[in-house]
Amino acid sequence: MDYKSNLIPDGNPLENLEKQLICPICLEMFTKPVVILPCQHNLCRKCANDIFQAANPYWTNRGGSVSMSGGRFRCPSCRHEVIMDRHGVYGLQRNLLVENIIDIYKQECSSRPMQKGSHLKCKEHEDEKINIYCLTCEVPTCSMCKVFGAHQACEVAPLQSVFQGQKTELSNCISMLVAGNDRVQTIITQLEDSCRMTKENSHHVKEELSQKFDTLYTILDEKKSELLQRITQEQEEKLGFIEALIQQYREQLDKSTKLVETAIQSMDEPGGATFLLSAKQLIKSIVEASKGCQLGKTEQGFENMDYFTLDLQHIADTLRAIDFGTDEDEEEFIEDEEQEEEVSTEGKEEGHQ
Repeated sequence: MDYKSNLIPDGNPLENLEKQLICPICLEMFTKPVVILPCQHNLCRKCANDIFQAANPYWTNRGGSVSMSGGRFRCPSCRHEVIMDRHGVYGLQRNLLVENIIDIYKQECSSRPMQKGSHLKCKEHEDEKINIYCLTCEVPTCSMCKVFGAHQACEVAPLQSVFQGQKTELSNCISMLVAGNDRVQTIITQLEDSCRMTKENSHHVKEELSQKFDTLYTILDEKKSELLQRITQEQEEKLGFIEALIQQYREQLDKSTKLVETAIQSMDEPGGATFLLSAKQLIKSIVEASKGCQLGKTEQGFENMDYFTLDLQHIADTLRAIDFGTDEDEEEFIEDEEQEEEVSTEGKEEGHQ
């Protein structure tokens, strides 16, 4: 049986007002005290406290020691985040206007007689009110349908008891869903914070790593400049020594060349007496010049600079092995170095003995 087609709604003048006075949590008319949220939506204080406690399970309520910090939850109507102070929901302002409207509405309902058609009527038995619920078919129906109609063999229950039970169940589901949404939102916030902290920490370690490598670059540049300067100094000393020898040999060569020219001119003298006057001294000068050829020389391999060669393979291997490690790795590395130094020291002592 179609439930919607089986029910004939009958209008009520206060029906629209009643809809405005329904709590979105318990789905009942607001129970005083009624609190108003910053987003201007209203809740029963009890319902507000229920979803607040669900969203803040570790917040100490009014029955215990008062927390120095408040919590937060989301409005079930618009999802606006409500931030509480240390008083929790008891710090929310009461909506006295809504409470007064509820009182007036209840007085009006109690003073007015029940009008015909104010309840839903059975379509099969138009004079019968819908007052029971068929548990078998899961539809509201009337007593006549149970006695004479289609629901004779069905299990039924009073409509009001089923209504209250399902309403309570739906209210609990809503509270659970609202609390679940708040927990999900809390997780999202925590994950967003984790994402932000991950970016900040990554930036920090990148800066730190760059600084360490810049320090290594500086050390390498300084050591490179120092070693190049030593090579340059050795080069200048050797070149200075060689150039000095070259100058000495050139001076000797010029002197010898002049003596050769003088000797050739003497050989051209036709007179024996004139030749003899200069020949003896000339021969002496040539002999002394010949002895003067015993000047300094460079040793074999003097120009070699191989002793400035560096073996950096082990350093290159160490640099390639650079990686992120823990404090335990660094401690093991230090212990290994200390053990190697101890073994080396013991070996030297045994050699001396």
